[in-house]
Amino acid sequence: MKVSLITIFTISGDYITLGQFLKEESFISSGGQAKFYLHEHLIKLNGAAEDRRGKKLRAGDQLELAGKRYEFK
Repeated sequence: MKVSLITIFTISGDYITLGQFLKEESFISSGGQAKFYLHEHLIKLNGAAEDRRGKKLRAGDQLELAGKRYEFK
């Protein structure tokens, strides 16, 4: 999978869950879709596959999905 530019995502608070992030970035339209999206798409968190919608994303984490890379601040 080819990854392009790194997008900086600023977290307000200590963390954001993976499901909340997917909704915030419009990969899904409702929180209920997160489970299905994660089942059908490869997502890498800090280089390892991740499929838990409740996984807490914190500052310093890096996420790859849909050919995009995100860094959390």
